[in-house]
Amino acid sequence: MQGKLSEIDIRSILQLIELGQRTGELFVEAYGMGSIVGDAIGGSALRRSSKRMGDRSWFVFFINGQIIYAGDSGGNLTRLRDHLRRYKKPDNVLDNISVSAIATVNAPEYGHLWALLENHILTPAQGRSIIQSMVHETLFDLLSFHQGSFIFEIGPALSPQLTTLEIGPLLVKIIKQVQEWKQFHPHIQSPDQCPVISDPAQLREVLNENAFKMLGKWVDGKTSIRQMARYLNRDILTVAKAIYPYVQQGLVQLLHLTSEEFLFGRRDFDLPQQDKVPRIVCIDDGATIRKAVEFILNEQGYEATAISNPVRALSLVFQLKPDLILCDIAMPELDGYEICAMLRKSTAFRQTPIVMLTGKDGFIDRVKARMVGATDYLTKPFGESELLMLVEKYVGLGHPDRPRPDRLLAEALEDGLEIDIPESASTSSKP
Repeated sequence: MQGKLSEIDIRSILQLIELGQRTGELFVEAYGMGSIVGDAIGGSALRRSSKRMGDRSWFVFFINGQIIYAGDSGGNLTRLRDHLRRYKKPDNVLDNISVSAIATVNAPEYGHLWALLENHILTPAQGRSIIQSMVHETLFDLLSFHQGSFIFEIGPALSPQLTTLEIGPLLVKIIKQVQEWKQFHPHIQSPDQCPVISDPAQLREVLNENAFKMLGKWVDGKTSIRQMARYLNRDILTVAKAIYPYVQQGLVQLLHLTSEEFLFGRRDFDLPQQDKVPRIVCIDDGATIRKAVEFILNEQGYEATAISNPVRALSLVFQLKPDLILCDIAMPELDGYEICAMLRKSTAFRQTPIVMLTGKDGFIDRVKARMVGATDYLTKPFGESELLMLVEKYVGLGHPDRPRPDRLLAEALEDGLEIDIPESASTSSKP
Protein backbone atom coordinates (compact mmCIF):
# COMPACT_ATOMS: atom_id res chain seq x y z
CA MET A 1 0.00 0.00 0.00
CA GLN A 2 1.44 3.34 -1.04
CA GLY A 3 0.30 6.73 -2.27
CA LYS A 4 0.01 10.43 -1.49
CA LEU A 5 -1.61 12.06 1.51
CA SER A 6 -3.66 14.23 -0.84
CA GLU A 7 -5.45 11.04 -1.94
CA ILE A 8 -5.86 9.31 1.42
CA ASP A 9 -5.23 10.81 4.84
CA ILE A 10 -3.24 9.39 7.75
CA ARG A 11 -6.38 8.60 9.71
CA SER A 12 -7.72 6.36 6.94
CA ILE A 13 -4.34 4.66 6.46
CA LEU A 14 -4.12 3.79 10.14
CA GLN A 15 -7.72 2.54 10.17
CA LEU A 16 -7.01 0.24 7.21
CA ILE A 17 -3.94 -1.18 8.96
CA GLU A 18 -5.98 -1.77 12.11
CA LEU A 19 -8.90 -3.31 10.20
CA GLY A 20 -6.59 -5.67 8.30
CA GLN A 21 -4.62 -6.51 11.47
CA ARG A 22 -1.44 -5.86 9.50
CA THR A 23 2.11 -6.38 10.73
CA GLY A 24 4.89 -4.25 9.24
CA GLU A 25 5.98 -0.64 9.04
CA LEU A 26 4.53 2.57 7.69
CA PHE A 27 6.88 5.21 6.29
CA VAL A 28 5.50 8.74 5.86
CA GLU A 29 7.31 11.67 4.30
CA ALA A 30 5.73 15.10 4.73
CA TYR A 31 6.51 18.17 2.67
CA GLY A 32 5.36 21.75 2.60
CA MET A 33 6.62 22.33 6.16
CA GLY A 34 8.78 25.37 5.42
CA SER A 35 6.06 27.90 6.24
CA ILE A 36 6.35 27.18 9.97
CA VAL A 37 9.66 28.99 10.21
CA GLY A 38 9.97 30.63 6.82
CA ASP A 39 9.96 34.15 8.19
CA ALA A 40 12.54 33.28 10.83
CA ILE A 41 15.08 31.85 8.40
CA GLY A 42 14.60 33.86 5.25
CA GLY A 43 17.16 34.68 2.60
CA SER A 44 19.41 32.32 0.70
CA ALA A 45 19.60 29.79 3.54
CA LEU A 46 15.89 29.13 3.21
CA ARG A 47 16.04 28.90 -0.57
CA ARG A 48 18.96 26.48 -0.44
CA SER A 49 17.27 24.34 2.16
CA SER A 50 13.60 24.45 1.26
CA LYS A 51 13.79 20.96 -0.19
CA ARG A 52 15.58 19.51 2.80
CA MET A 53 13.18 21.19 5.23
CA GLY A 54 10.30 19.36 3.54
CA ASP A 55 11.90 15.96 3.85
CA ARG A 56 10.92 15.21 7.42
CA SER A 57 9.75 11.64 7.71
CA TRP A 58 8.47 9.10 10.21
CA PHE A 59 8.24 5.35 10.78
CA VAL A 60 5.32 3.68 12.55
CA PHE A 61 5.71 -0.01 13.48
CA PHE A 62 2.75 -2.39 13.80
CA ILE A 63 1.92 -5.90 14.94
CA ASN A 64 -1.51 -7.36 14.20
CA GLY A 65 -2.95 -3.91 13.57
CA GLN A 66 -1.63 -2.35 16.78
CA ILE A 67 1.20 0.17 17.17
CA ILE A 68 4.48 -0.98 18.72
CA TYR A 69 6.49 2.23 18.32
CA ALA A 70 6.59 5.40 16.22
CA GLY A 71 9.22 8.05 15.66
CA ASP A 72 11.07 10.39 13.35
CA SER A 73 13.17 8.50 10.83
CA GLY A 74 16.20 10.74 11.33
CA GLY A 75 17.60 8.63 14.16
CA ASN A 76 17.88 11.63 16.49
CA LEU A 77 18.08 10.77 20.20
CA THR A 78 17.02 14.20 21.48
CA ARG A 79 13.47 13.04 22.12
CA LEU A 80 14.60 10.10 24.25
CA ARG A 81 16.99 12.35 26.19
CA ASP A 82 14.12 14.75 26.86
CA HIS A 83 11.92 11.97 28.23
CA LEU A 84 14.73 10.71 30.47
CA ARG A 85 14.85 14.08 32.23
CA ARG A 86 11.56 13.40 33.97
CA TYR A 87 13.12 10.32 35.55
CA LYS A 88 16.16 12.38 36.61
CA LYS A 89 18.64 10.32 34.60
CA PRO A 90 22.13 11.77 33.92
CA ASP A 91 22.51 13.69 30.66
CA ASN A 92 25.23 11.31 29.48
CA VAL A 93 23.38 8.09 30.32
CA LEU A 94 22.90 7.22 26.63
CA ASP A 95 26.61 7.67 25.95
CA ASN A 96 27.67 5.06 28.49
CA ILE A 97 25.56 2.06 27.53
CA SER A 98 26.03 -0.79 25.08
CA VAL A 99 23.40 -0.29 22.41
CA SER A 100 20.98 -3.06 21.50
CA ALA A 101 21.20 -4.56 18.01
CA ILE A 102 17.68 -3.25 17.39
CA ALA A 103 19.25 0.17 16.89
CA THR A 104 21.03 -0.91 13.70
CA VAL A 105 18.01 -0.77 11.41
CA ASN A 106 15.22 1.82 11.47
CA ALA A 107 14.77 2.42 15.15
CA PRO A 108 17.93 3.69 16.88
CA GLU A 109 15.81 5.42 19.51
CA TYR A 110 13.92 2.19 20.23
CA GLY A 111 17.19 0.28 20.46
CA HIS A 112 18.61 2.77 22.95
CA LEU A 113 15.44 2.54 25.00
CA TRP A 114 15.80 -1.25 25.16
CA ALA A 115 19.43 -0.85 26.20
CA LEU A 116 18.28 1.30 29.13
CA LEU A 117 15.86 -1.47 30.13
CA GLU A 118 18.47 -4.21 29.77
CA ASN A 119 20.86 -2.23 31.96
CA HIS A 120 18.12 -1.63 34.57
CA ILE A 121 18.37 2.13 34.13
CA LEU A 122 14.65 2.24 33.35
CA THR A 123 11.87 0.01 34.64
CA PRO A 124 9.46 -1.65 32.18
CA ALA A 125 6.69 0.66 33.40
CA GLN A 126 8.85 3.71 32.67
CA GLY A 127 9.74 2.31 29.25
CA ARG A 128 6.08 1.77 28.39
CA SER A 129 5.22 5.29 29.50
CA ILE A 130 7.94 6.74 27.27
CA ILE A 131 6.80 4.71 24.25
CA GLN A 132 3.20 5.79 24.76
CA SER A 133 4.31 9.43 24.86
CA MET A 134 6.45 8.98 21.74
CA VAL A 135 3.62 7.36 19.78
CA HIS A 136 1.20 10.07 20.89
CA GLU A 137 3.59 12.84 19.84
CA THR A 138 4.32 11.21 16.47
CA LEU A 139 0.65 10.72 15.63
CA PHE A 140 -0.07 14.32 16.66
CA ASP A 141 2.50 15.44 14.07
CA LEU A 142 1.31 13.03 11.37
CA LEU A 143 -2.37 13.89 11.74
CA SER A 144 -1.47 17.58 11.33
CA PHE A 145 -0.05 17.11 7.81
CA HIS A 146 -1.96 16.66 4.57
CA GLN A 147 0.84 16.87 2.00
CA GLY A 148 3.30 14.06 1.52
CA SER A 149 3.77 10.45 0.52
CA PHE A 150 3.50 7.13 2.32
CA ILE A 151 4.26 3.46 1.91
CA PHE A 152 3.23 0.53 4.11
CA GLU A 153 5.40 -2.58 3.88
CA ILE A 154 4.24 -5.87 5.34
CA GLY A 155 7.05 -7.65 7.18
CA PRO A 156 8.26 -9.06 10.49
CA ALA A 157 7.30 -7.06 13.55
CA LEU A 158 9.82 -4.87 15.34
CA SER A 159 10.93 -6.99 18.27
CA PRO A 160 11.03 -7.38 21.15
CA GLN A 161 7.83 -5.52 21.97
CA LEU A 162 7.45 -3.67 25.23
CA THR A 163 3.84 -2.61 24.64
CA THR A 164 1.17 -2.38 21.94
CA LEU A 165 -1.35 0.40 21.49
CA GLU A 166 -4.80 0.18 19.91
CA ILE A 167 -5.20 2.56 16.99
CA GLY A 168 -8.90 3.41 17.34
CA PRO A 169 -8.87 5.04 20.81
CA LEU A 170 -5.63 6.87 20.01
CA LEU A 171 -7.10 8.36 16.83
CA VAL A 172 -10.22 9.61 18.61
CA LYS A 173 -8.15 11.36 21.29
CA ILE A 174 -5.43 12.83 19.07
CA ILE A 175 -7.71 14.02 16.25
CA LYS A 176 -9.65 15.99 18.86
CA GLN A 177 -6.39 17.51 20.11
CA VAL A 178 -5.32 18.46 16.58
CA GLN A 179 -8.63 20.28 16.09
CA GLU A 180 -8.22 22.13 19.41
CA TRP A 181 -4.64 23.03 18.49
CA LYS A 182 -5.88 24.98 15.46
CA GLN A 183 -7.72 27.37 17.80
CA PHE A 184 -4.37 28.68 19.08
CA HIS A 185 -3.44 30.01 15.63
CA PRO A 186 -2.02 32.56 14.92
CA HIS A 187 -0.73 33.11 18.47
CA ILE A 188 0.84 29.63 18.63
CA GLN A 189 1.82 28.15 15.27
CA SER A 190 4.14 25.27 16.05
CA PRO A 191 4.99 23.00 19.00
CA ASP A 192 8.62 23.72 18.19
CA GLN A 193 8.29 27.39 19.14
CA CYS A 194 10.05 28.44 22.34
CA PRO A 195 8.11 30.60 24.84
CA VAL A 196 9.91 33.44 26.62
CA ILE A 197 8.62 35.94 29.20
CA SER A 198 8.40 39.35 27.51
CA ASP A 199 7.15 41.42 30.47
CA PRO A 200 8.34 39.88 33.78
CA ALA A 201 7.02 42.72 35.96
CA GLN A 202 3.49 42.58 34.61
CA LEU A 203 3.45 38.78 34.64
CA ARG A 204 4.51 38.80 38.30
CA GLU A 205 1.44 40.91 39.07
CA VAL A 206 -0.83 38.33 37.41
CA LEU A 207 0.70 35.22 39.02
CA ASN A 208 1.55 34.31 42.59
CA GLU A 209 5.24 33.92 43.41
CA ASN A 210 5.34 30.12 43.17
CA ALA A 211 3.52 30.09 39.82
CA PHE A 212 5.83 32.81 38.48
CA LYS A 213 8.95 30.86 39.49
CA MET A 214 7.58 27.66 37.98
CA LEU A 215 6.71 29.38 34.71
CA GLY A 216 10.08 31.11 34.60
CA LYS A 217 11.84 27.76 34.97
CA TRP A 218 10.46 26.51 31.66
CA VAL A 219 9.59 29.65 29.71
CA ASP A 220 13.18 30.61 29.00
CA GLY A 221 13.25 31.12 25.22
CA LYS A 222 15.33 27.95 24.81
CA THR A 223 12.81 25.23 25.64
CA SER A 224 10.13 24.47 23.05
CA ILE A 225 6.51 23.60 23.78
CA ARG A 226 7.29 20.10 22.55
CA GLN A 227 10.21 19.72 24.96
CA MET A 228 8.19 21.01 27.90
CA ALA A 229 5.56 18.37 27.17
CA ARG A 230 8.25 15.68 27.30
CA TYR A 231 9.87 16.99 30.48
CA LEU A 232 6.53 17.24 32.29
CA ASN A 233 5.00 14.03 30.88
CA ARG A 234 2.11 15.98 29.38
CA ASP A 235 0.77 16.13 25.85
CA ILE A 236 1.57 19.09 23.60
CA LEU A 237 -1.97 20.45 23.72
CA THR A 238 -2.01 20.62 27.53
CA VAL A 239 1.21 22.64 27.62
CA ALA A 240 -0.01 24.98 24.88
CA LYS A 241 -3.27 25.56 26.76
CA ALA A 242 -1.33 26.51 29.89
CA ILE A 243 0.70 29.26 28.22
CA TYR A 244 -1.90 30.43 25.69
CA PRO A 245 -3.60 33.07 27.92
CA TYR A 246 -0.24 34.74 28.61
CA VAL A 247 0.67 34.66 24.91
CA GLN A 248 -2.66 36.34 24.09
CA GLN A 249 -1.95 39.09 26.62
CA GLY A 250 1.55 39.66 25.27
CA LEU A 251 3.18 38.63 28.54
CA VAL A 252 4.83 35.64 26.85
CA GLN A 253 6.29 35.66 23.35
CA LEU A 254 7.08 32.68 21.15
CA LEU A 255 10.46 32.44 19.45
CA HIS A 256 11.18 30.36 16.39
CA LEU A 257 14.13 28.01 16.18
CA THR A 258 17.26 29.40 14.59
CA SER A 259 17.87 28.38 11.00
CA GLU A 260 20.64 25.98 12.06
CA GLU A 261 18.49 24.29 14.70
CA PHE A 262 15.59 23.88 12.30
CA LEU A 263 17.58 22.72 9.30
CA PHE A 264 20.00 20.46 11.10
CA GLY A 265 18.27 19.60 14.36
CA ARG A 266 20.14 19.04 17.58
CA ARG A 267 23.12 16.88 16.90
CA ASP A 268 23.10 13.73 18.99
CA PHE A 269 25.88 12.08 17.02
CA ASP A 270 29.47 12.70 18.00
CA LEU A 271 31.12 15.45 16.01
CA PRO A 272 34.86 15.09 15.40
CA GLN A 273 37.07 16.80 17.94
CA GLN A 274 38.15 20.33 17.08
CA ASP A 275 41.72 19.27 16.33
CA LYS A 276 40.64 16.22 14.32
CA VAL A 277 40.10 16.53 10.59
CA PRO A 278 36.72 14.99 9.66
CA ARG A 279 37.27 11.91 7.51
CA ILE A 280 34.77 11.13 4.75
CA VAL A 281 34.58 8.12 2.44
CA CYS A 282 32.66 8.28 -0.85
CA ILE A 283 31.74 4.96 -2.50
CA ASP A 284 30.66 5.51 -6.11
CA ASP A 285 31.47 3.77 -9.38
CA GLY A 286 31.18 7.04 -11.30
CA ALA A 287 34.51 8.80 -11.80
CA THR A 288 32.92 12.23 -12.19
CA ILE A 289 31.16 12.07 -8.83
CA ARG A 290 34.21 10.66 -7.04
CA LYS A 291 36.53 13.36 -8.31
CA ALA A 292 34.04 16.15 -7.65
CA VAL A 293 33.39 15.01 -4.07
CA GLU A 294 37.09 14.65 -3.32
CA PHE A 295 37.99 18.02 -4.80
CA ILE A 296 35.20 19.93 -3.04
CA LEU A 297 35.71 18.33 0.36
CA ASN A 298 39.51 18.42 0.35
CA GLU A 299 39.40 22.10 -0.62
CA GLN A 300 37.18 22.75 2.40
CA GLY A 301 39.54 21.03 4.80
CA TYR A 302 38.07 17.54 5.03
CA GLU A 303 39.98 14.31 4.51
CA ALA A 304 38.02 12.78 1.63
CA THR A 305 38.69 9.40 0.05
CA ALA A 306 36.73 8.09 -2.95
CA ILE A 307 36.45 4.37 -3.74
CA SER A 308 35.13 2.95 -6.99
CA ASN A 309 34.85 -0.75 -6.12
CA PRO A 310 32.02 -1.42 -3.64
CA VAL A 311 33.31 -4.86 -2.60
CA ARG A 312 36.75 -3.55 -1.72
CA ALA A 313 35.18 -0.52 -0.07
CA LEU A 314 33.65 -2.74 2.60
CA SER A 315 37.05 -3.80 3.91
CA LEU A 316 38.62 -0.38 3.50
CA VAL A 317 36.09 1.52 5.57
CA PHE A 318 37.03 -0.61 8.58
CA GLN A 319 40.63 0.58 8.17
CA LEU A 320 39.77 4.23 7.60
CA LYS A 321 37.04 4.48 10.26
CA PRO A 322 35.38 7.48 8.55
CA ASP A 323 33.18 10.00 10.34
CA LEU A 324 30.77 10.02 7.40
CA ILE A 325 30.09 7.64 4.49
CA LEU A 326 28.61 8.73 1.15
CA CYS A 327 27.40 5.71 -0.82
CA ASP A 328 25.93 5.46 -4.31
CA ILE A 329 22.80 3.34 -4.60
CA ALA A 330 23.19 1.91 -8.13
CA MET A 331 26.50 0.02 -8.40
CA PRO A 332 27.54 -3.35 -9.84
CA GLU A 333 28.35 -6.35 -7.61
CA LEU A 334 26.96 -4.67 -4.48
CA ASP A 335 24.41 -1.87 -4.48
CA GLY A 336 24.28 0.87 -1.90
CA TYR A 337 21.40 -0.72 0.01
CA GLU A 338 23.41 -3.91 0.55
CA ILE A 339 26.51 -1.99 1.64
CA CYS A 340 24.53 0.11 4.10
CA ALA A 341 22.78 -2.94 5.56
CA MET A 342 26.11 -4.77 6.00
CA LEU A 343 27.76 -1.79 7.70
CA ARG A 344 24.83 -1.33 10.07
CA LYS A 345 25.30 -4.91 11.29
CA SER A 346 28.72 -3.95 12.63
CA THR A 347 28.97 -2.17 15.97
CA ALA A 348 31.75 -0.05 14.45
CA PHE A 349 29.30 1.64 12.07
CA ARG A 350 26.08 1.42 14.04
CA GLN A 351 26.02 5.18 14.64
CA THR A 352 28.14 6.45 11.72
CA PRO A 353 26.11 8.72 9.40
CA ILE A 354 25.58 6.99 6.04
CA VAL A 355 24.22 9.14 3.20
CA MET A 356 22.89 7.47 0.06
CA LEU A 357 23.63 9.06 -3.32
CA THR A 358 20.85 8.48 -5.84
CA GLY A 359 20.27 9.57 -9.41
CA LYS A 360 16.53 9.51 -8.84
CA ASP A 361 14.51 11.78 -6.61
CA GLY A 362 12.09 8.91 -6.05
CA PHE A 363 10.09 8.26 -2.92
CA ILE A 364 10.65 4.49 -3.12
CA ASP A 365 14.44 4.95 -3.24
CA ARG A 366 14.31 7.07 -0.11
CA VAL A 367 12.11 4.54 1.66
CA LYS A 368 14.50 1.70 0.80
CA ALA A 369 17.42 3.78 2.03
CA ARG A 370 15.70 4.43 5.35
CA MET A 371 14.76 0.79 5.73
CA VAL A 372 18.37 -0.41 5.51
CA GLY A 373 19.43 2.18 8.07
CA ALA A 374 20.62 5.09 5.92
CA THR A 375 20.84 8.39 7.75
CA ASP A 376 20.06 10.68 4.82
CA TYR A 377 20.15 10.88 1.04
CA LEU A 378 21.47 13.26 -1.62
CA THR A 379 20.07 13.38 -5.15
CA LYS A 380 22.51 13.53 -8.08
CA PRO A 381 23.48 15.80 -9.68
CA PHE A 382 24.17 17.98 -6.65
CA GLY A 383 26.01 21.25 -6.27
CA GLU A 384 28.86 22.23 -3.99
CA SER A 385 26.57 24.07 -1.55
CA GLU A 386 24.24 21.05 -1.22
CA LEU A 387 27.14 18.70 -0.54
CA LEU A 388 28.79 20.99 2.01
CA MET A 389 25.52 21.68 3.81
CA LEU A 390 24.94 17.96 4.26
CA VAL A 391 28.52 17.23 5.32
CA GLU A 392 28.52 20.09 7.85
CA LYS A 393 25.26 18.74 9.25
CA TYR A 394 26.88 15.44 10.22
CA VAL A 395 30.58 16.14 10.84
CA GLY A 396 30.83 19.88 11.31
CA LEU A 397 33.15 22.28 9.50
CA GLY A 398 36.37 21.22 7.84
CA HIS A 399 39.84 22.61 8.46
CA PRO A 400 40.83 24.47 5.25
CA ASP A 401 44.20 25.49 6.72
CA ARG A 402 45.23 21.94 7.58
CA PRO A 403 48.18 20.28 5.84
CA ARG A 404 47.09 18.05 2.95
CA PRO A 405 47.12 14.25 3.49
CA ASP A 406 50.70 13.07 3.32
CA ARG A 407 52.00 10.93 0.48
CA LEU A 408 52.48 7.86 2.68
CA LEU A 409 48.77 7.66 3.38
CA ALA A 410 47.95 8.31 -0.26
CA GLU A 411 50.25 5.51 -1.43
CA ALA A 412 48.89 3.09 1.14
CA LEU A 413 45.33 3.70 0.03
CA GLU A 414 46.07 3.82 -3.69
CA ASP A 415 47.94 0.52 -3.78
CA GLY A 416 45.65 -2.10 -5.30
CA LEU A 417 42.44 -0.61 -3.94
CA GLU A 418 41.23 1.39 -6.96
CA ILE A 419 41.04 4.61 -4.98
CA ASP A 420 41.21 8.00 -6.63
CA ILE A 421 43.88 10.08 -4.90
CA PRO A 422 43.48 13.81 -5.55
CA GLU A 423 46.39 15.38 -7.32
CA SER A 424 46.72 17.90 -4.51
CA ALA A 425 47.13 15.08 -2.01
CA SER A 426 49.74 13.36 -4.14
CA THR A 427 51.86 16.46 -4.61
CA SER A 428 51.40 18.28 -1.33
CA SER A 429 54.21 16.43 0.42
CA LYS A 430 56.75 17.16 -2.29
CA PRO A 431 59.41 19.65 -1.30
